[in-house]
Amino acid sequence: MTTNTGKVRTIQTTMVLAGLFSLVASAGKMQTPSVMNKTEPLPRDLEIQLALSALPPHLRDNATVYVLNPAKGFEIARKGTNGFHAFVARTGDDTFRGSWPLTEYRSDILYPIAFDQAGTKAQMRVFFDAAAMQAAGTLPGELKRIIQQRYKAGFYKAPERAGIAYMLAPVLRTYFDPDDSSRVITINFPHVMYYAPDISNEDIGGGTLGGMDPFVILRGHHGYMIQALGLTERAAVNREYQDMLARLCNIQPVWCLPKEQGQ
Repeated sequence: MTTNTGKVRTIQTTMVLAGLFSLVASAGKMQTPSVMNKTEPLPRDLEIQLALSALPPHLRDNATVYVLNPAKGFEIARKGTNGFHAFVARTGDDTFRGSWPLTEYRSDILYPIAFDQAGTKAQMRVFFDAAAMQAAGTLPGELKRIIQQRYKAGFYKAPERAGIAYMLAPVLRTYFDPDDSSRVITINFPHVMYYAPDISNEDIGGGTLGGMDPFVILRGHHGYMIQALGLTERAAVNREYQDMLARLCNIQPVWCLPKEQGQ
């Protein structure tokens, strides 16, 4: 015969097991930022310098600058007045291209970029939403699915007018051809980007990455036409930021510029 005490213990054990199963099931869908987020923040002064290096000199002093708080997302480090916004993404918008699976948040992506007012209202939202969801513990595959779904549904609007985004920093590490694969590269490729919604590379007779001819990337409503700096201008950028480049190289060897380009 089962006693009342035995019944109580059985009920308590069942409740504990149910709670444990619930926790395990929840862990399969969502993990804490401390488990999922592998992004180590850059030293604050270095991050601000790298973000501002995306801009031409005459726009740096009065631009709004953001730093990444891995526990929350992007935060304003300095509020500007000229309408330009600069930051260093660690999960870029190109992460959400193609059908390849996003299985982890890479710790080596380095994506300095600055937007004008039109880009801030449109293109920049993807970067900030991704950073916030990553900080909240959204799994990588789920984040890619959500962002792709938002693109498809028209949640992210194309820029409302012609405009420009600057990526003049001396170093960039991101996906080489995100429409095709998850391969990443580190390059020395200061360039400017003009918003080119629904324009193809064929439409402009474009060139390829690394060349001097303009070319189109991320084709679609949020596409860009790329124009690289000339070799002389690129060398000047490298000289200006040689100390910054050395600091980055010391933090992660994959952020060292290829010798044939960086020296």
